[in-house]
Amino acid sequence: MSHTTFKDWPAMAAGLIPAIKELHKSVPGVMKAFREMSGAAHEGGALDSKTKELLAVAISVAVRCDPCITYHVEGARKHGATREEIAETLGLAIYMGAGPSAMYAAQALEAYDQYTDQA
Repeated sequence: MSHTTFKDWPAMAAGLIPAIKELHKSVPGVMKAFREMSGAAHEGGALDSKTKELLAVAISVAVRCDPCITYHVEGARKHGATREEIAETLGLAIYMGAGPSAMYAAQALEAYDQYTDQA
């Protein structure tokens, strides 16, 4: 697998922390509700955590959200997703989102490789 340096995905995630903390201070009620919704969405159920993160990766690509890609690719990897599972998930995202999703899918695969190299 070849690595690119188009974006530094782990640095992007780390660099967002101060802005996210500021957002929590600025709209605490909204962010508390968002955290609670996130927790509810990630609770155990019919789908396991890895599957939920893979779904989030596909949606992140389809809606073209860089920060979402970096967080959910790393979440999927931490829950045991393989590069092959990420790639197959990205195939569905491309199908659902066409050309723009293909460009973001390439970046999401790059994010997986960078996190794997860093681990």
